[in-house]
Amino acid sequence: MAVNQRNQEAFPSGDAYYQFVRRRRRIGTFFRTLFLAATVLGIVILATLLIDVANDVFGYVAVQNRIDPETLIDQYYKNRMLSMPRLLASEDDVVLAEGIAARPNAIGFFGYAYYQERAETLRALSIDGVAPSAEAAAEGQYLLARPLFIYTSQRILQQRPQVAAFVDFLLNNAAEAAEAVGYFPPGQDDLKESRLLWERATGLTAATSGALLPADGDIRIAGSSTVQPITQRIADRFQAELPYTGEITIEGGGTLAGFQRLCRAQDIDIANASRAMERPDLTLCRSNRVEPLAFEIGADALTVVVSQQNDFLTNVTREQLRQIFLTAERWSDVDPSWPDAPILRFIPGADSGTLDFFVSQVFGDSLDDLPRADLMAILETNVSGGRLRALNAERPLEERSDEEIYELVIVEVVRPNIVESWSLWESLFHLDEIEAEAASIPNATLEFRSWLTWDFVTSPQSSNPTVAGVLTAILGSLWVTMIAFLVAVPLGVGAAVYLEEFAKGSKLDGLIETNINNLAGVPSIIYGMLGLAVFVRFLGHFTSGIAFGAADPSTANGRTILSAGLTLGLLILPLVIINAREAIRAVPRALREAAYGLGATKWQTVWSHVLPYSISGILTGVILSVSRAFGETAPLIVVGVSTFIVVNPDSPFSKFTTLPAQIYQWTSRPQEEFQRLAAAGILVLLALLLTVNATAIILRNRYSRRY
Repeated sequence: MAVNQRNQEAFPSGDAYYQFVRRRRRIGTFFRTLFLAATVLGIVILATLLIDVANDVFGYVAVQNRIDPETLIDQYYKNRMLSMPRLLASEDDVVLAEGIAARPNAIGFFGYAYYQERAETLRALSIDGVAPSAEAAAEGQYLLARPLFIYTSQRILQQRPQVAAFVDFLLNNAAEAAEAVGYFPPGQDDLKESRLLWERATGLTAATSGALLPADGDIRIAGSSTVQPITQRIADRFQAELPYTGEITIEGGGTLAGFQRLCRAQDIDIANASRAMERPDLTLCRSNRVEPLAFEIGADALTVVVSQQNDFLTNVTREQLRQIFLTAERWSDVDPSWPDAPILRFIPGADSGTLDFFVSQVFGDSLDDLPRADLMAILETNVSGGRLRALNAERPLEERSDEEIYELVIVEVVRPNIVESWSLWESLFHLDEIEAEAASIPNATLEFRSWLTWDFVTSPQSSNPTVAGVLTAILGSLWVTMIAFLVAVPLGVGAAVYLEEFAKGSKLDGLIETNINNLAGVPSIIYGMLGLAVFVRFLGHFTSGIAFGAADPSTANGRTILSAGLTLGLLILPLVIINAREAIRAVPRALREAAYGLGATKWQTVWSHVLPYSISGILTGVILSVSRAFGETAPLIVVGVSTFIVVNPDSPFSKFTTLPAQIYQWTSRPQEEFQRLAAAGILVLLALLLTVNATAIILRNRYSRRY
């Protein structure tokens, strides 16, 4: 009967044998279940980590620009237009119309109503073959079609019943008034929306609006001269037809002036506007606790006109308009077939909404649409001379692509700043609250943002989270890890071969093995202290590059990539040795004896048989060791990793930062935006680790198959 050497008892038989087998199966099932549960738990934990990180990487952000891009473009083109020679700018459209009518070489633009009043002396030009008309404006075919507005606030409507009654009367008669003065009536849907807005603001309806009358008290109106004819006609009818005893004053000044008086000075009740409020206007109002209400009361086709005495111009293209009002000085500069006579320009003033609208439609209101020359001019106009010289020193502007010039305008001029951010979960399920909070932030726009972008990967670190990136940290990590690899792997594998093949069983082997095992358990911060003492201070003359003439002796020190790489090399050296020894120890003894039997020397056996057979296990240990080095932070902090650096490392003697240190630095900052950057950095770190490990595994498998 077979004897169990473990307990010196006979193997069970009969029922005892079956019980033994069932017990072993139960034990096996238990540990298999435990293994599967641990695997599932690990996957769940990893998935939870990735979901948590992704939750911070994506979401809405509130972006506040130092200069609003639309305002920047408007101001740039308006300044250029207003600085052109032979130009007259006026807020009075009558002055513009009379000036153009009297001069055959003049051109200008204003509201369609002013053109109709003087159609016998002026000619309206078609733009890209489309003439201004109600049909072209309604169908969106005419380039310069625009809505007309009045603005007030809920507080004014509730506290000043005469203003509420005036707006109600205006909405009831807007179509008639617009047509009577030469404009186009508002669309029925737009008029209905304005009526609902008035009802919500006043708490009244069409049936109860009569409670506002009779009324007294003054009504003050100012703003766009384009809209003024409509409000003037309504004012005349309001005073004549309804029981109202106050005084209505209507002043010009331009759309922008009307917005400023409504929101900042707060000395008017209604602002006439030939354009909708933009972000800077809304910011001005909200910063003064005024919530503006917009009522669309008509439509206009902004008309480009010349004198009837002009015998060569009936149609212009958008590009010709750009030339006429921005670059050309003579008509022949635009078209050689036109007269060689100077261009006389008549345009609205700087505060005019008409001028703002013309600029946005003809020149564009997006930086993406601007040609390179204009982007360069904006950059040179809004950036100091010293900063321009610095940018040229980095790389001449003439050598940069159009996309790079655009990015410079964004970074150097617009300077977007993220003032608030929300996680993906909040963005998906609390959007209404986010929009309300963003609306309370002055001059802020709400954007959905992925913090992990290609620009993030290819940009250096910055104190502005909007443009901060990890390129410098990635390069630093690769430099440091490569040096650690070059130090630890040859030394580690060589030490493992010596200890396992040449010094096996000796007292020296036991002593070294004991110390290697102890070193593998030493905290990484201790290696940082060792690196500081040895590589930074004692060998600083060499690790700084001074000894090789690669650094300035007055500023260089040993806190370089080389010191960090050597420190991490020592850190992972015990791990490489231990794993390599285990791989070599797994080589069958018979393989060595077969080589000796064929006459191979000790070294030939190791080189030709032992190492090739154990290469898979050795590379597995190397992969684990390099992964640890790539993710280490504590020893690098002691050695002198930089917390903020924007210069990419270009040699072993460069100052540096690493990706884990960069992530740590971001997580230690209180702003939520840097927490989002840290989450994006974590994903980049994981991607790099997976890439490095996958490459190493592919090489390992390739060499394993070869040998």
